[in-house]
Amino acid sequence: MSNATVKSAATQQGALKKNSVSVLGVFGPKADMRALMRLSSGRVKEVKPGSRVASGTVIAIDEYGIMLRQSGQTRRIAIPGG
Repeated sequence: MSNATVKSAATQQGALKKNSVSVLGVFGPKADMRALMRLSSGRVKEVKPGSRVASGTVIAIDEYGIMLRQSGQTRRIAIPGG
């Protein structure tokens, strides 16, 4: 396979929006899952349930993404393309 073919198969145009929070991936055993988040600042941070980030508190992580509590509201942030 050529590099161009691999690159096009492994990337999605516009999957990560600038200036917003995204989940890059999740890992670990189900009882202790972690996630890599790209914060709105562009910084990448490893998080676990209970972690605080500028946009709220991570309350759960599963194979599809995270649940984030922000200003009393809970929202799911899914892994792009998942």
